[in-house]
Amino acid sequence: MLQTPSGGAGDGAAATDTGLLSIGAVLSVLREEFPEVTISKIRFLESEGLVEPRRTPSGYRKFSAEDVERLGHVLRMQRDHYLPLKVIREHLAAMERGEAVALPALSRPGDGEDPAECVPEKPTAARIGRCQLLAAAGVDEERLAEWESYGLLAPVGDGVYDAEAVTVAGLLMELGRYGIEPRHLRAMKAAAEREAGLVEQVVAPLRRHRNPQTRAHAEDRTKELAGLTMKLHAALVRSALGVRLP
Repeated sequence: MLQTPSGGAGDGAAATDTGLLSIGAVLSVLREEFPEVTISKIRFLESEGLVEPRRTPSGYRKFSAEDVERLGHVLRMQRDHYLPLKVIREHLAAMERGEAVALPALSRPGDGEDPAECVPEKPTAARIGRCQLLAAAGVDEERLAEWESYGLLAPVGDGVYDAEAVTVAGLLMELGRYGIEPRHLRAMKAAAEREAGLVEQVVAPLRRHRNPQTRAHAEDRTKELAGLTMKLHAALVRSALGVRLP
């Protein structure tokens, strides 16, 4: 059960004596279980009709405890079952009608099946199939092919993607809602590759070292440097825009 705090930063005042929460306070609650969730993700789920917070006279969002639980349920279905938003919406509607519903079974489509009709299988921690990626992102083959044509997503094997592709696909969808198309993101992709190249250059001597313990340390060093470069990138973007983000 998600615990709601007494306050937090966000749209307007955090919480009042009504027990309603600002979007910033909701973010703090959800991040205990979903560290990658963002305010833009919450707004996206609202725009898709999956949650309907109240609005103050000045337009600020105010979420009830039920809204927070609903968001947690949506995020859990995406994370654990990789369900598209359409299926999640139908599932929630059935629950509201008091119907006994079960989540779709997770199974692997057989050879020769149409990927568009396959049922998502829960992926491994590091890999996800094309069918599962389509379901998790809630997109069709045409949209995924467009992302691939611009190098924003690419399989690491025969129809298999790195699990991070789910995050990339979700962010591409959110940016698309603001009119940012794949062709606009080629420079960002190139910058990410340059940053990754810099990290690889630093850790390469560790990977080639004769001492097994030193080679094993290369993975930890890669993660540390990746985290630092991402933080620097985010700080530089905030500085260039002159904004402060949560």
